[in-house]
Amino acid sequence: MSAFSWTMRGRCWRLGHDVPHMGGVVPMRIVSEMRHDPAQIVPHLFEETDPGFHLRCRPGDIIVAGRNFGMGPKMQGYIAMQALGLGLVCESMTFLAYREAIGIGLPVLTDCTDATQACATGDELEVDFRSGRFVNHSQGLERRFPPVPPALHEILEAGGTTGWLRRWWARQQAEAALDSDATQE
Repeated sequence: MSAFSWTMRGRCWRLGHDVPHMGGVVPMRIVSEMRHDPAQIVPHLFEETDPGFHLRCRPGDIIVAGRNFGMGPKMQGYIAMQALGLGLVCESMTFLAYREAIGIGLPVLTDCTDATQACATGDELEVDFRSGRFVNHSQGLERRFPPVPPALHEILEAGGTTGWLRRWWARQQAEAALDSDATQE
């Protein structure tokens, strides 16, 4: 996995409104089988809505979706997107879906009014998730959307909650070792 970058530049993959997690982002069986290994999930990303998507996308590509993206608090699709190095910009998603995406370490902007009207599949996009800057180089337009809240920056930079917890635990262990050395002196 490469170092985290707040800015992504790549092709746009535009989706419509009301794309459910199960049956839209990944097939229901992937969720039901509780798969968490990216290698087992990636081939099924958007399998029912855009077969072969995982073979055509590239790291840095950005999925732009309409309202109610990823309905349902499931994480498998976000695991696949993060493993492929994708970003997500959507007009809206539920809090639980947003929490899952951030928890996986997927760069995501939500509450992006009319984002789907600002691009078409294949357009060259650049998105700064920290500032909310959205540039469509193909159409020559720029928008500002709500950025990732500062309280979530460290979690995304660590690759999600698991990475954040690893960092936290390492800090705790280092502090305990320093305290132990200090008491022995």
